[in-house]
Amino acid sequence: MPLMPKRVKYRQSQRGSRKGNSMSGNTLAFGEYGLRAMERCWITNIQIEACRVAMNREMKRKGKLWIRIFPDKSYSKKPLEVRMGKGKGAVEGWVAVVRPGRILFEMDGVPEPTAIECLRLAATKLPIRTVFVRRGVTL
Repeated sequence: MPLMPKRVKYRQSQRGSRKGNSMSGNTLAFGEYGLRAMERCWITNIQIEACRVAMNREMKRKGKLWIRIFPDKSYSKKPLEVRMGKGKGAVEGWVAVVRPGRILFEMDGVPEPTAIECLRLAATKLPIRTVFVRRGVTL
């Protein structure tokens, strides 16, 4: 079952704005260690799931993991070789809008070397630059 909203008011959404920095979700709220985004992008539900699987496999399901982003924005795409017009395309997938400074994942209950390795593996699955953060240490 892919990560997507149970229900939305309008199935098709406009592209919106990605400018500016993250105003909320930019500090560690739950865990001791986290992964912070340094660039802006749309992160798809498939990328989030790949990160989750990689981290859980590395930490052998010890400790706790929090996913701080959710893909609640739909994006649509028209089929290949279709002429212009005839309305907006069908929903292709779901994305989370990520701005610089946003905390993507948090974890606790594992040693720091394990946390660093888990979040490094997650970072390789993402299309943006990220940085490892720990509680009490500011950039």
